[in-house]
Amino acid sequence: MVLISRSSGASFGGVGMIDISERAQQHFLRLLSQQGIDDLSIRLRVTAPGTPAANCELEFCEPVDLIGGEWTIECAGFNFHIDGDSARWLDNATIDFEPTSTGGQLNIRAPMIKGHVPGAEAGLIERVRYVLEAEVNPKLASHGGRVSLLEIDADGVVLLQFGGGCHGCGMVDVTLKQGVEKTLRERVPEITAVRDATDHAGGEKPYYRKHEGTSAAV
Repeated sequence: MVLISRSSGASFGGVGMIDISERAQQHFLRLLSQQGIDDLSIRLRVTAPGTPAANCELEFCEPVDLIGGEWTIECAGFNFHIDGDSARWLDNATIDFEPTSTGGQLNIRAPMIKGHVPGAEAGLIERVRYVLEAEVNPKLASHGGRVSLLEIDADGVVLLQFGGGCHGCGMVDVTLKQGVEKTLRERVPEITAVRDATDHAGGEKPYYRKHEGTSAAV
């Protein structure tokens, strides 16, 4: 059995639903014992919660690393901390360790962390942001780039900002027209056009080499 307590901060519902199997607890205890540090514990947090890019991250944690507001699960021989801001996304989460012939695999299943796909009744901004995170940015990430939404005007024109490997990229106009704009207009019919607000002249060496004397800015 594990006990749950709150170090400090506001109330929270749902963290009691997280299940850390005995095998997972034993696995964590082995890892902690190998570090040779007194009072070392494990902390779990969710990055980009409520988006398709959401992910669970585990890290070793000393008492000085705790920022307050964490939920603490008292396991056998160690404490397992849950980041306070992440806790509500971990309702019904399970953590298990599956032994294999080569060692084992830690599995974290957290069905709530990515939120829900916005329906037709959702706002325009919410739906556009979801498409960018779910479909566009995973593709741009292979080039070290990403795109973010700046605004949507009353005529349905989307203003985007490219960053990372996309900033300064001489092929961004192709990316915008053939990729991003096509995807957005297919998924969100209210969108009439997509514009790039990024100043590409100031970008460093991009994924594609920038040709001198040309600009890809729309």
